[in-house]
Amino acid sequence: MGYKTSTAHLDSILRELSKEYSIYAPKTFLGEGTYSDTDRVRYGTVESLGEINFEHKSEFSYKEVLTPISETLFYFTEEEIKESDAPKKGAIIFLRSCDLHAVKRMDDIYLRNGFEDAYYKRIREKTKFILMGCTSSFDSCFCVDMGTNITTNYDAYIKVEGDQAFIDGNFEALLARLEEVEEVSVKPDYVKENQTKVNIPENLSSDIMDSTMWNEYNERCIACGRCNFVCPTCTCFTMQDVFYEGSDGKKAGERRRVWASCQVDGFTEMAGGHSFRGDKGQRMRFKVLHKVHDYKKRFGHHMCVGCGRCDDICPEYISFSACINKLSDGMKEIQK
Repeated sequence: MGYKTSTAHLDSILRELSKEYSIYAPKTFLGEGTYSDTDRVRYGTVESLGEINFEHKSEFSYKEVLTPISETLFYFTEEEIKESDAPKKGAIIFLRSCDLHAVKRMDDIYLRNGFEDAYYKRIREKTKFILMGCTSSFDSCFCVDMGTNITTNYDAYIKVEGDQAFIDGNFEALLARLEEVEEVSVKPDYVKENQTKVNIPENLSSDIMDSTMWNEYNERCIACGRCNFVCPTCTCFTMQDVFYEGSDGKKAGERRRVWASCQVDGFTEMAGGHSFRGDKGQRMRFKVLHKVHDYKKRFGHHMCVGCGRCDDICPEYISFSACINKLSDGMKEIQK
């Protein structure tokens, strides 16, 4: 059982909630696309349903809310260290089923990976997730084959039809403000079939590392890292120390956690000039096997959620889903 209300009433509730939460959702940024006359859909703060783009897939994921692109961890002077303050507001994130499954992967890495990351945890604990249904699949999505097209792990579900909004869930701060409502049956819309299909071979093993299938990416990949930055489950970061002169004339600075990419030059550089995975094909191999092999061995589910953003963003038209589908032939090759 759920509720039906007007979008105007729900907008008034969202405005009230925005006093306690920063509300993030996919929205259209006019003129900010790849070309001057194109738009871009990515996450931004909203206060009304009209600002949310329910029709198109966001080109970037929700993850920059939970793990900011650049996040100051602490400040330091010559005498002391001060941890950065946590965000004053909580967060509400509108997202699709695949991205909600991606939150579980983020939790695996930051909360269940042998330690708890305090900076991630303080944001995550104050975050609520509102599911956006998918009435049809986008071209590059392969969520069905990855098992991420359906989820029940949401705080609320909202669907908009004209000037009516349908709501389900248990987000008390939202439900407690509902007044002009009608009780109705509300079930989330889920994708049942994708145009893009993937097949992960059952016999996939680390032996696939010896396949020649990775060699083509030495020429095709330009190591820009865009696939990692749009991916909702990539979690790699690096540290940066920024130094400056304090107001009292003494030396001061801050340590920042900044997104990084396993595909770019320098990611594996070590002391003494040593480096691993110098070839771009080796980096592609590392990424693919982490997403659909190694991670599952540890956590019981694949890291990739099939959102297809990496396929959409690659300037060299490298398809991650196509790479997955080459794994069967790669296994046959090494077994000859």
